[in-house]
Amino acid sequence: MTKLFLKKKISRRIESGHPWIFANEVNKIEGEVNGGDIVEVLTHEGKFVGRGYINPKSQIIVRLLTRDKKEEINEDFFYKRLLQAWQYKKQMGYEENCRLIFGEADFIPALIIDKFNDYFVLQTLALGIDVWKPAIVKALEKIFQPKGIYERNDVPVRELEGLPQHKGFLSAPFDTKIVINENGLKFHVDVENGQKTGYFLDQQDNRRAIQHIVKGADVLGAFTYTGTFEIHAAHYGAKSVLGLDISANAVDQANENARLNGLENIVHFEAMNAFDVLKQWGKDGRQYDVVMLDPPAFTKSRENIQKAITGYKEINLRGMKLVKPGGFLVTSSCTNLVQPDLFLEIIGMAAKDARRTLRQVTYNAQSADHPIIWGLENTHYLKYLIVQVL
Repeated sequence: MTKLFLKKKISRRIESGHPWIFANEVNKIEGEVNGGDIVEVLTHEGKFVGRGYINPKSQIIVRLLTRDKKEEINEDFFYKRLLQAWQYKKQMGYEENCRLIFGEADFIPALIIDKFNDYFVLQTLALGIDVWKPAIVKALEKIFQPKGIYERNDVPVRELEGLPQHKGFLSAPFDTKIVINENGLKFHVDVENGQKTGYFLDQQDNRRAIQHIVKGADVLGAFTYTGTFEIHAAHYGAKSVLGLDISANAVDQANENARLNGLENIVHFEAMNAFDVLKQWGKDGRQYDVVMLDPPAFTKSRENIQKAITGYKEINLRGMKLVKPGGFLVTSSCTNLVQPDLFLEIIGMAAKDARRTLRQVTYNAQSADHPIIWGLENTHYLKYLIVQVL
C-alpha cells in the first residue's frame, strides 16, 4: 500500500483527530499515487495515523476513513459504517426520515445520504468516496431493502475533485416526487429537482420549537423554500401566515404543501425578493407577532465572509423592525464559516441598530441526525435562534 508521510509540525493536529490532510502538509509519498486509491498515512517518524483515500488533484489530498491499523477498507467496511450510523440515528429517535450519513460526522468523509421513508438520496462529493459508490449502494440494499436510491451529484464541489456533475437512479427507476411525514404533517419531496437532496432535514427538530410562540399569531416567513416552517406555524395554531421566497417554483410547491395539509386558508406563499420586501414593509410600518428568517448560505469562501456578515445583519435588522414589541424573531444561519459566537454577535449588532432589546427563548444547532464532532468545525454549521423582541 502507498505510504504518505506527514510533515513534522502538522502531524500532531492530524493525530488529535482531524480527518483531512492538505497537500501542503505532506512530507513525502512512497509508492504509486492513483486518485481514489486507499493509502496509509504516517507521521514524519513513521508512526501509523490511519488509512484514507487520496486525490492528488484536490487541495485535501487525503481524507481518513479509519485510524484502526487492523481495519481494512473494503465493501464490508462500508456496510458496517452504514449499519453503525443507522443504529445511532434510531437511538436518537430518527427512523422515518433522517440524514443517515453526514460525512465526517458519521466517519465517512464526503458522503451524504438522506433517508426519506423507504427512499434514499446519495451524494459522493470526493473522488475517493465516488469509487466506493457501488459498495455503498449494495450496503443500503442489504440493510434497508429500499424502494429507490437516487444520486444528486449535480453539485459544483465535485469539480474541485476532478469529477463531473450528474444525477440519476442508482436503483430501478421510481417516481422521484414522494411525500414524507414530519411532526404530524405531510410534505412533498422532489428528490430529482429540489434543492440539495430535495428537502432540508436539518431543521426538523427546530420546526417543533415554534409551537408555543405562534399560537394565535400573525406570522411572516422569509426565505421559505417549500414552506416547512410556515406550515408548522399554521398547524400549531397561528392566526395567519405569509411566506415569501424568490423562487416561483418553490412557492408553488409550498402552496401545494399547504393544501396537502388542509391549511391553505391559514398559510399562503408569494414569490418575492425578501431583501427588498422586508425593507419596504419596515418603512410602511407593517408589524407581525412572529417573523421567521431561514436564508440560504451567504458564502462558502472565507474571502466573502464580510459580505455574509453584512447580509445576516441586514436581514435580521429588517426582520426585527417588523416584529411587534413583545413578539418573536426566529432566525437561522447555515453558513458554515459563520460560527456560533459570530452569529450571535451579528444578531446583537442588528438589535442595537434596530434599538430593540432581545430575550433569548431557545438556541439550537442542526437536528441530532446531523451530528456535531467536537474539533471539526464544519460539522457544526447550523445556528437556530428564537428571541423575544422587546
